[in-house]
Amino acid sequence: MPGLLQKFKGGGARETDIEGYLDTLGMEEGDLLEEHADMWVRPLSLDDVADVERVSGELRKGNIVLLNIEPLYKKNNVKLRQAVSELKGSVQDLNGDIARLSETKVLLTPAGVKISKK
Repeated sequence: MPGLLQKFKGGGARETDIEGYLDTLGMEEGDLLEEHADMWVRPLSLDDVADVERVSGELRKGNIVLLNIEPLYKKNNVKLRQAVSELKGSVQDLNGDIARLSETKVLLTPAGVKISKK
């Protein structure tokens, strides 16, 4: 069986399944929820305006949030605008930061963590 490096170099006729490989990142680490950490990066989804409280709670705990806004973006732009406005207010109150990474991803940080926007 060829090694990982050989697969990326193109050794052999088989195509590298990069999606499958990337999907396994971090899985060999075990259950991270059992480990202690000072800060977590939490991937969350914004399905409704009510989810703002859950996101704000993670920021208050000192965690970074990678927010998928696609569900609410597809459902209701007015509610999305309301939710993002509330999140901006929460971030400002906590002295954190917020930035859009892509069409459907927003990064929110707690106090003491700023985002380079250049």
